[in-house]
Amino acid sequence: MLSKLADIITGYSVDVREGDLVMVQSSILSAPLIEKIYENLIMKGANVEIKLEPENVSDIYFKYASEKQLKYVSPVRKYSIEKIDIFISIWADYNTKNMNNVDPERMATRVAANAELNKIFMEREAKGELQWTLAPYPTHAMAQEAGMSLIDYRDFVYGTLFLDKDNPIEEWKKLSVKQEKVAEYLNKKSELRFVGEDTDLTLSVKGRKWINCDGKKNLPDGEVFTGPIEDSANGKIRFTYPGIYMGKEIEDIKLTFKDGEVIDAKAAKGEDLLKKLLEIDGAKRIGEIAIGTNYGVKRFTKNMLFDEKMGGTMHLALGRAIPESGGKNFSSIHWDILKDMKNGKIYADGEVFYENGKFLI
Repeated sequence: MLSKLADIITGYSVDVREGDLVMVQSSILSAPLIEKIYENLIMKGANVEIKLEPENVSDIYFKYASEKQLKYVSPVRKYSIEKIDIFISIWADYNTKNMNNVDPERMATRVAANAELNKIFMEREAKGELQWTLAPYPTHAMAQEAGMSLIDYRDFVYGTLFLDKDNPIEEWKKLSVKQEKVAEYLNKKSELRFVGEDTDLTLSVKGRKWINCDGKKNLPDGEVFTGPIEDSANGKIRFTYPGIYMGKEIEDIKLTFKDGEVIDAKAAKGEDLLKKLLEIDGAKRIGEIAIGTNYGVKRFTKNMLFDEKMGGTMHLALGRAIPESGGKNFSSIHWDILKDMKNGKIYADGEVFYENGKFLI
């Protein structure tokens, strides 16, 4: 299975060319997958750098770093973002709760410090100078967070990636064709309205581009998204699933928007963190609106790499827009929050095109 995953990453998700400079980054736990990725990259003629992070680095940093260190922008990291052609990141958590006791203000300071690097990254990506992809490697911590044994979690992960199929890459290509039909439909529309439990949210997507997420950047994948007009969101939305930020859960989030900005925010748990996040530059505006299409993701796992792709859901991201979509909102965060739409409707220019978790087009 790991060989199949490595083949998808290096043979489909990114276009590796001879001489490309590739950074592969993860935790030490994913070494078996990293080795297979490395072999594929070397065989393709790439120049490869590997960064594997030990278990407690983040814990130590946020516990002991001074204010000056939290605001420090690494010239090494900046140089790599300016020069590397392809970033391959493998998500392999040691502990999904290791950030739970970190002061939100310290996290916000660090996020703000990285804003310049995020901007460079996004600009290079928009110009076609940089490719990236993110894929999972099942660990005990991730399985436990999802409420599964490691064996069951592996099966779940492999199913969402089509690794249980004879030709996974062909399956991703089929999904791409289906999603392109949805994207083409939405590209002709100007206004969306989301209706569901405690939800009636309207926003403009006029002139914005809907992106077909088909396994090129995220694995698993399965969504279509765009960046709405920045001052257009009006109404309210209640999120079915907890918002998770750096391992911290914010439950039963309710947001009210007026002219594109959050004017009221409530949560049953974690409201202080929610309001702290909204104080970050650009975080009161929507950077992304999306609809999940991967029905292989059958349950909420507390990992947005999977959860935001779940068929029958929508999500929005507060903060940074993806330039490829035409979105202009800039922020040092991009925070996805998920809502179940199995009892909801989505209208495009007054026409219901999505109902009870299914597309009608």
